[in-house]
Amino acid sequence: MPKITSPELNAVLAIVAAILIPIVRAMFRIRPTGQEKLPKQGPYILVANHVTNVDALAVAYFVYRVLKRAPHFLAKEGLFRVPVVGSILRAAGQIPVYRSGQRNDAPMRAANAFLEAGHTIAIFPEGTLTREPNLWPMRGKSGAIRLAIETNVPVYPMAHWGSEQILPQYGSKFRPGFWKPVDIIVGDEINLDKYRKKQLTPAELHEATDLVMREITLLVEKLRKESAPAERWDPVKAGQTVAGNFKKESK
Repeated sequence: MPKITSPELNAVLAIVAAILIPIVRAMFRIRPTGQEKLPKQGPYILVANHVTNVDALAVAYFVYRVLKRAPHFLAKEGLFRVPVVGSILRAAGQIPVYRSGQRNDAPMRAANAFLEAGHTIAIFPEGTLTREPNLWPMRGKSGAIRLAIETNVPVYPMAHWGSEQILPQYGSKFRPGFWKPVDIIVGDEINLDKYRKKQLTPAELHEATDLVMREITLLVEKLRKESAPAERWDPVKAGQTVAGNFKKESK
C-alpha cells in the first residue's frame, strides 16, 4: 500500500505530474464546470463514470491542475506489478485493488487513512469500464458508499464525456489531439444522511449505491444532452463478465 505524505502535494507527485501533464495536454483538452462546488481543503470522495482507459488521466489532470489537490485512485492491482510503473503509482499515492477474489481490506484501510489525513479519493463506482452498449453508466459497486460511511466524509458526483473520442472502449485506435474536448461537470454533494449509520442492511447498501449512480447519470445526461435508458445496465443479467475486456472474452 502507498504511504501517506504530508503535505498533500509532495515532491514525488510534482515530478510525476511534470511528466504526465504535457502528455495529457497533447491528448485532449479538459473543459471543467462546477468545480467551485468542491471543498478547497479537507477530505471528500469524488465518484465518476468510467468509459475508457484514459478516464483516469482526465480525472487526475482535473484534480491536480484545476482543483490543486492530490489525485488518489483505487486502481486495479495488475498495474502495480508492472516494473517501474508500480513503484511510481505507489509513490504518487495510488491504491491497488484486487479483482481475483482476494479481500480488499488493506486497500480500504489505505483509502480510509488518506481521507483521515485530509486528502481526497477518486473512485469509479462501476468498478470497471461500463458494459452499457451506448456507454451510459451501468450498475455500481458499494465500495464508495462503504468508504463514505466509515469515514463520514462527503461524496460528490462527477461526470465526463469525450474520452471515447480519444480511445474507444477497449479499442486500440488511439486518436489523441489537443483540440479534442473532454467535458467534466461536478454536481452537488450527494445527500447520504439516511445511510450514515454504523450498519447498513444489504438493501440499504444497494439503495445508496444506486443513488450514487443515479446522480452520476444525471450529470452524464447534461453533458450528452440526451436521456439515459430508464433501467440501469447490469452486466450479470446481460450474461457479461464483470471484470476485464468483456468484448474480447465474448468472442
